[in-house]
This record gives sequence, C-alpha cells and structure tokens, in this order.
Amino acid sequence: MKKTFRYPAEGRWFKGNTHIHTLASDGGMSVRDIATLYAQAEYDFLFCTDHWKASNVQLFEETFPLLWIDGIELDGKDSRGEAYHIVCLGREQGDMVDRMDLTEAVDRMRDAGAILILAHPEWTGNSLDPELADRLDGVEIYNHVCRWLNGKWSGRLHWNAQLKIGRPTLGFAVDDAHLRPEHPGWNGGWVQVLAPVCERTTLLEAIRRGHFYSSCGPVIRQIREHQGRIELETSPVRFVRLVGTDALGQRQGSFDGIERTEWAFEIPAQWDYAYLELEDAMGRCAWTQTLYV
Repeated sequence: MKKTFRYPAEGRWFKGNTHIHTLASDGGMSVRDIATLYAQAEYDFLFCTDHWKASNVQLFEETFPLLWIDGIELDGKDSRGEAYHIVCLGREQGDMVDRMDLTEAVDRMRDAGAILILAHPEWTGNSLDPELADRLDGVEIYNHVCRWLNGKWSGRLHWNAQLKIGRPTLGFAVDDAHLRPEHPGWNGGWVQVLAPVCERTTLLEAIRRGHFYSSCGPVIRQIREHQGRIELETSPVRFVRLVGTDALGQRQGSFDGIERTEWAFEIPAQWDYAYLELEDAMGRCAWTQTLYV
C-alpha cells in the first residue's frame, strides 16, 4: 500500500485545547473567563468538554475572543471493569447525556460523528489494549493536570502500543484544565492544527485527519516532504528524534547546549510508522502525528 505524507502543504497553524472543563461540571471558571484567559495566551479555539454534559456553543448568548467548539467527557467502566475517561470532540446536540452504560454512550457519540480520545490513560490505569480501543480515534499523550496531580501524565506508551498493532491512533497534548485551586494548571499542553481557516467544521476535519501536532512548548513552523526527506523548521530546540516501532529511532542534536531551527530526516522504508519528537532546552517536548498514512 502506498503511503502518503500526512501534512498538507498549505494552511495556517491554529492553537487550541481539546480538554477543558467549565462551571457546567467541575471547572472553576465560566466560558467567558476561560475564553479571555486562553485568548491572552494566543489560543484560537477551545473544546468545551464537561463531564456527561454535551455543550451547545450555538446557544451561548455572547461573543468570545476565540472559537468554542462542542464536546463532552464520558467516564465509566467496560464489561471487564476497567475504568475509562473518554473525551468526545464535535458533538452537535446540546442536550444533557444521561449517565448510561459507558460502551453505549461511546457508540452513541461515535454514531454522531464525534472524535473519541482516551483521556489520561496512565492516570486512569488503562491497559495497553483496552476493550474500547477499536472505537477510539486518539489518546492523550500529555495531560497537564495529571502531571500536577501525581505525575502520571503520559500516554505515549499507550499511543505506541496502538500504532504497533496498526491502529491509526492520534496523539493529543491537553490541559484538562479545571482552573480551581486544587487543579490550577493551564496552557501546559495543547495542539497546533494546520487548516485553511479557524472554523468549527474545518478544524474538526483537520484534527480527524491528523493535520496537527501536540506540544508543551516547541513550535513547528513548517513541515514538508522534499525528495524523500522530511524537512522541519522549528523554534529553537536542542533535540529532534525520529521515533519508530520499539527500539527503532534516529536522533539529531547534542548535549553541548546548541539549539537549532532546521532539521531533516529520511524515513526508512521498512519502518511501520514514524513520528517526530522535539525537545527544547527546558525539556519541554512536541510530537507530530505519524508522518505517513
């Protein structure tokens, strides 16, 4: 099967967060105050993902300095008793979803066309092959609030486990912001979506296709394929790693403190998948999606 480079040649990068809680569930701020806060940090869009409450941003009676998009977070257990939190992006209906069986709720959201993301799998204690894996589109590979709570922020092991068995899983960095004294973190993990315009339907389609990268700091200014090579222009970073299955990998950069902004890699044809990980001088990372589909 022929592989196609994932990232389109045209578009703009739009900064957003796919896991946000408001006063509608267990968040500590209103949608107005959250929008103001994030807009000041140069965000372009946010998803409203309150627990078991499907948002309806069309009913918001005021305008905001950024774009709100509908979402919801589900939680519960599967038939084996394994606990899940699943963030659903793009639900259009604004009614409250009853606390039904989790699998039934997930299927309902999938039938509605939502993008389904396994939230903070390390924090929740999910297995590497969860029962609901074939229903999910992505996994949170960085969760900022979980880093604050107990350090169990990473979903990269779960991400790579799904990629290894051939599931085209997307990797998300998120805040999971609650903006309360016991959960103060925000603007620690986000996505940068490559799209023609910052509009709900366009952004959702770009996210579904994986036209984004996830970051805790580093910026990708341009990513392209040229004559069989992946060429990258970034903010100043110390290391860039090409990550493949298991122990496969390549790396550029050094420990001498020198930062670079231009990088290039050739992807071995026999690798099943590959993505890039960037690391800056403060140890903050960013991750592309798998480079080929």
